[in-house]
Amino acid sequence: MSRQRPSQRPGQRRQGLGVLWIPLVGCLFFLYVPIATVVVLSFNSGRSALNLKGFSLKWYPELFSDSNLGEALVNTLLVAFGAMVFSTVLGTMLAVGLVRYTRSTTLDAVVMAPAILPDLVLAIGLLSFFTWVGFSLGLTTVMLAHAAFGTAFVVAVVRARLVQLDRSLEEASQDLGAGWFATFVRVTLPSIAPAVLAGALLSFTLSLDEFVIAFFTNGPNTPTLPIEIYSRVRFGVTPEINALASILLAVSVAAVLVGALILRRTEKDDD
Repeated sequence: MSRQRPSQRPGQRRQGLGVLWIPLVGCLFFLYVPIATVVVLSFNSGRSALNLKGFSLKWYPELFSDSNLGEALVNTLLVAFGAMVFSTVLGTMLAVGLVRYTRSTTLDAVVMAPAILPDLVLAIGLLSFFTWVGFSLGLTTVMLAHAAFGTAFVVAVVRARLVQLDRSLEEASQDLGAGWFATFVRVTLPSIAPAVLAGALLSFTLSLDEFVIAFFTNGPNTPTLPIEIYSRVRFGVTPEINALASILLAVSVAAVLVGALILRRTEKDDD
């Protein structure tokens, strides 16, 4: 005879959910209250970034008139876009190779090492490598450095999708006369496109706000936005920095929403 589970009273169920809400609310409070504080203080009418004296939008026009911040923002976007393209292409190729053509645990460890190593260790190693091969430090070295650890995250995301992909579709394509490249372009790539897009957005986001590796691998004349912000907040946080952080937050949220919308439409098309 099958043993019946003891019935649970509605009061006990509600009490259990109530206990679970406590750490959830505490975690959300810890994560989002500082972000909301930065957004609110970006509209402060006073010069102090800590004391709210009134509502004003004057810091946003001043932010756009700051040429140094504008140049740093352009440098950051160039680096992030280049690192995204490089890491997405390389990471997708590595993921396909690891899932379809090899089962080497050693190669898996080597590919995922940049995501596991501390940023400081990776930054010092990349700086030593660029110095050894004679690369002059600048935006190119920063882009290559960001692509080095961004590739590992792309591999992790795309690989998780490839493991779930039905391999018989690729075998059927090859049985019908398609080569490996045609099979990849017409069958494999459309199937893993949501994962590739997610990995690309993740790589772009990680590169956008990365500081430690950029600080070690960049030259003195091409500061990225995190380095420019760091050089200013050492003397105190200003409302312009809060306004810049609010704009970056809005852009990040918009990118996440667009990515989620694309993924949802892709899933509907697959169904």
